[in-house]
Amino acid sequence: QVQLVESGGGLVQAGGSLRLSCAASGRTFSSYTMGWFRQAPGKERELVADNNWTSGRTSYADSVKGRFTISRDNAKNTVYLQMSSLKPEDTAVYYCAAKWRWTSDYVYWGQGTQVTVSS
Repeated sequence: QVQLVESGGGLVQAGGSLRLSCAASGRTFSSYTMGWFRQAPGKERELVADNNWTSGRTSYADSVKGRFTISRDNAKNTVYLQMSSLKPEDTAVYYCAAKWRWTSDYVYWGQGTQVTVSS
């Protein structure tokens, strides 16, 4: 079991940057694939970026490629999402999520942090 707590959201102007953090409890953080999702009002939740637990490979939604970077520090049980060149359409609640090793579904979720990008 793991508990996730996000931080770092806020209001930023278009073109600006934010870094989200997600702190995880537990001693097996390195065995979880970590993902960042977002949900804008009236839209479905989408996977923004993820980081594989064993290969370290990362993947990104097309809408954020080249602008967002996911990284993790297993020593600190923390995953980050560095967001740059932010656009108003990036406005959403951002959620950190975890799935154990080779399981297919994200079952652990944080409470979410609001990111608002003004034009």
